[in-house]
Order: sequence, then C-alpha cells, then structure tokens
Amino acid sequence: MKDNKTTEGFTADDDFELLSKRVLYKGFFRLDEYRFKHRLFAGGWSGEIIREVFERGHAVVVLPYDPILDKVVLIEQLRVPALATTKSIWLLELVAGMIEPGESPEQVASRELFEEAGLIASHIDYINSYLVSPGGTSERFYLYLGRVDASQAKGLHGLDSEDEDIKVHVVSRAQAYEWVQSGRIDNASTVLGIQWLMLNYQQYQSEN
Repeated sequence: MKDNKTTEGFTADDDFELLSKRVLYKGFFRLDEYRFKHRLFAGGWSGEIIREVFERGHAVVVLPYDPILDKVVLIEQLRVPALATTKSIWLLELVAGMIEPGESPEQVASRELFEEAGLIASHIDYINSYLVSPGGTSERFYLYLGRVDASQAKGLHGLDSEDEDIKVHVVSRAQAYEWVQSGRIDNASTVLGIQWLMLNYQQYQSEN
C-alpha cells in the first residue's frame, strides 16, 4: 500500500536512515516521534532531524455518482476542526471512512456508502490514492467512484455509536462543481473527487 520511490529516484531503503521512533501520545489517535537522517539532493547526508507524525490510520473516500441522472450524492456533517478558519462548520463532503484492521479499501467503500448514505453501489471503481498532508501525518486516502441510483438517496444517516449526524444531498454534477468553484465545498477530498469527475464523467455516461 505504499511506494518508497520519489520523482528524484531516492528510496527509503537506500537514502533514508531511521535512527529511532517512539510513541509520544496514544489515545483515539497517536503521535509518534521520528529521529532520522537522509541523503541530500546536493550530495552527502543530513544531520539528525526530529519530526512528530500524527498517526490516524488510512481512509477510503467514495464519490457516489449516478451517470444516468448525472447527479452526485453528497453528505453534510459537523466538522469541529473547521472552526479554526470558518463559521461554516457543517461541511458538504463525499462519503468516507477509516480502514479497520482486516478490511480492504473496497469493503470500506461499500460499508461507508450504506452507513452514511443508505446506498448500495452497482459498481465500485478505484480512482487513485494520495497522501493527505505528508508534512505531518502518514494518512493516505484511497479514492473510489461508486455508481449508484441517486433517486434512492435521501434522509438522515450515521451511526449512533459514533455520534454521527449525517444529512444526504443529491445535486447535479454541474451544481457540485459550481460549489467547488465558489468555495462552498472546501475540503480537499471532495474538491479532488468532483474535479476528477468533471474530467472523466463522459466515460461513465457512455456505458449507459
């Protein structure tokens, strides 16, 4: 689930030396301290560097799309960390969830589609994966498109055991993209997913 190579050809096996790693905090999430050295682009090696890394596991993001109706299913829920920069803390998002031990990303995609939007996809297609914020966290998102019947998407969803309070919205693909352009949709995974859809939606419509 990872690739050590960079665009410069360096690899973690040959050009990185982990001196130590220790847990600084462990609760629902974990904070680790890394001490390391690495090869420099100019040649030679760096001195010892210390970095703290936020560990929260990896996640799956699902873009629920109905190519027949040309509509996208979005969910709305409260995100407290958004309060640091905005009063609009109920965010419009794609379906998403953490990968639990023993689960494949595809299993998570199906589970979260049903838990958060009440939907079962006819197909779940892998799009890509990306590091969320590699300067501070190890988290990687696995992005999928779920082909759904948007007419079945409605109501409130979420798990009481996780204090989830989720509202489903069904909007046209064009409307979702307008919200990305206007900044109403301002979280990275949803922005990336909608932009990807605008570039690729025709291949799904042609299959119907």
